[in-house]
Amino acid sequence: MDLLIAFLVFLAALIVSLVKGISVTYVLVLGLALFLGVGMRRGFSLPELGKMSWVGVRKSLIVIEVMCVIGFITAIWRVSGTITIFVYYGMKVITPPLFLEIAFVLSCILSYALGTSFGVAGTVGVIFMTLARSGGVDPVLTAGVLMSGVYFGDRCSPVSSSANMVAGVTETKIMDNVRIMMKTGMVPLIICLLIYGVISFLHPISSVDEALMAEFESSFNLSLWAFVPAVLMLVLPLLKVDLMLCMFLSIGSGALVAWLVQGVPLLEILKTSIFGYQAADEGLGSILNGGGLLSMLEVVIILIISCMYSGIFDGTDMLRSVQERITAACARFGRFAVMIILSILSAMLFCNQTIATLMCNDLLQKPYLEAGGSKEELAIDMENSVILIACSIPWAIGCAVPLSFFGVGPKAMLYAFFMYLVPIYYLFAKKRWYKDK
Repeated sequence: MDLLIAFLVFLAALIVSLVKGISVTYVLVLGLALFLGVGMRRGFSLPELGKMSWVGVRKSLIVIEVMCVIGFITAIWRVSGTITIFVYYGMKVITPPLFLEIAFVLSCILSYALGTSFGVAGTVGVIFMTLARSGGVDPVLTAGVLMSGVYFGDRCSPVSSSANMVAGVTETKIMDNVRIMMKTGMVPLIICLLIYGVISFLHPISSVDEALMAEFESSFNLSLWAFVPAVLMLVLPLLKVDLMLCMFLSIGSGALVAWLVQGVPLLEILKTSIFGYQAADEGLGSILNGGGLLSMLEVVIILIISCMYSGIFDGTDMLRSVQERITAACARFGRFAVMIILSILSAMLFCNQTIATLMCNDLLQKPYLEAGGSKEELAIDMENSVILIACSIPWAIGCAVPLSFFGVGPKAMLYAFFMYLVPIYYLFAKKRWYKDK
């Protein structure tokens, strides 16, 4: 009963924070106090609970390191012109029947290279929405296509914060996970390419806004050198180069491009990498504002506190009665089917990809391992369910924020085929990779 009351208070606080626009970090701190209280009520001392929390946090240290480096990348790619050059040449190759197909492919490539859904949605996505509106293409349809693209990379990029979080809490290797995610997502990706190809042909753009193209050419130095940071990040991991080395090489090359090609002073590049990119004017360049080390601060804090939850849950075994019921359900319906149900419930209740993911991990890790599953299977199952499902619920942050960038309502999610084709396909095809029962 004490645990149920703690969860209800936590959920109520989360709802209030969403309504009032209060940072979820405060709610997580409250939740930590509640679960510490439950642990103390069950006979554990505060120092014991502190040690349990540290065990959980220790799992996240490598993920925190990666997330900090990701923050540097998101800023450097902006100041070096890397994001801009992709968008510009993507616009250059647009033909009327291929507009939506190119929007999908380009958002897939950039979200995979950059590892951020919000970052791509707020830059590339906004630009393509502008083109769609000026060219007579249904903005709701365009937004759905872009949602599929930005969450392609959010799910499976080696520099995605969500993918690194999953690897961290499940104690698996990110590149091993990425390789399996590519395999399990290939069929849904091909289906999306075919569907969006047909839809693109049926909904051609009437014209590409020449004024926007001219503004790109006048606002940015569109040097081909700006492709280098992205090429390194896309190609080197395929050659099995260490992920951290790939990221540092991308950052280093981007800084050189920003300095030698874009003419940005070194001190300004350093400042940008920490505080984020800020355009000199309020025109087209302002779309790229953001990124930087500090942009990852809230994500890191959320991850640390959430991992403290995991340590407390594991150390006190306070979720045991719930996990026993879940184990029985897994034996009857299959582990991934139960994962999907818990993903939907967690996403609907907590409205946050990070919290929903960590709740699924906390509830399902023991049932998976006790039933003969592996940590790798748990990681891939989460990537193919809660990571996407948590961003498909209209009132969840992962859905509402990108749609607000696009200026459309939740109806756009009807066209975000990739986000629900992956769970559906994997539900029936999982036995190719893992025995589910």
